[in-house]
Amino acid sequence: MASTRTLITLPAEDKRWLIDYSRTHGISLAEAVRRGIHNLKISERQNLYASLLKRTRGIWQKGDGLRYQKKIRADWSGA
Repeated sequence: MASTRTLITLPAEDKRWLIDYSRTHGISLAEAVRRGIHNLKISERQNLYASLLKRTRGIWQKGDGLRYQKKIRADWSGA
């Protein structure tokens, strides 16, 4: 995996917290930031999935979905 350098500006309080976190966990500042980004990506994926489920809940209102699916597939195969 190729990496690139990125310069970020943090408030002093956040930088101190990041230094303390890194020391406590025995990792570099860069590794702490990488882990934070990784966790944010996972959280956002989960939030998006939950949002999609919420927005589409109850969308199918035409009876038994499995029965409908089997009928459509049978029409495709000409059976």
